Parts: sequence; structure tokens; C-alpha cells
Amino acid sequence: MAKLTPFEQEVVERFKEAIELNKEKPGLGNIDIHKTRELIKDAGAILLDVTLPNLVEGENAEEAGIPTAYYTPYPEFTEYLDILPEDKTQPIVVACRKAFFANRVKGLLDVLGYKNVFVMADDIKYLIEAHKAHTEG
Repeated sequence: MAKLTPFEQEVVERFKEAIELNKEKPGLGNIDIHKTRELIKDAGAILLDVTLPNLVEGENAEEAGIPTAYYTPYPEFTEYLDILPEDKTQPIVVACRKAFFANRVKGLLDVLGYKNVFVMADDIKYLIEAHKAHTEG
């Protein structure tokens, strides 16, 4: 078995803590579009749209005007760390097209100590469509 450096041991401990927190969440933190909308509306969750630029159809979540949404494309995600809340208990929903990159970002946020991070399992384009239907209709 590999010998871990003190830094690596700390990362593993933070990851274990995140797993324990996720066990308390339905779906281990994977949520649907309805729960996402509820967290944004009722809990003031930040929405991080990490969709790859070439996969954005029309507008990203921020351009579409979803409250508290930020477009933080996965390849450049670390350039957007300054938008993360100082309060590490504030809910954060990470979303993209198929949840693949959103799950990676969630793992990073978990290790950074954020306690209420969720991944929207649905395609973010459906959230954008629903938002537009409710704001334009």
C-alpha cells in the first residue's frame, strides 16, 4: 500500500468527513431539478454551472438569469474560487450536462470543507428551460 504524505493524509481525512456528511443527504447529495430549484429559491443556494464551453446550448445558467448562478466551466474552475461563499455551510449546487464534471467539482468542494454541496443529476439545459418558462411565461 502506498505511503501517504501528511498532506495526502489530510485530504483523505477531509474526504472521509465529506462522505459522512453525504450519507445524511438523500441520494448522497445527488438531487433532481425540483430539489435544485427549491434550494435556489428557498435556501439561497449558489448554482455553479460547470458545463464545458463547447456543450453549452444557447445560454449558460448565468446568462439565462438564474438567480445566484455562476458559469464556472470545468476546465477553468480553479480560476473562479473567489466566488465561493466564505460561509462553508451555504448550500451549493453544481450542475452540467451529465453530472460527470459536476461530481468532480463537488469532490473538490467537499475536500475544501464545504458542507452542503449537491450535484444536480439532471441535465442543466432542463433547469435553464424551466427557469425561462417561469420567467417569460
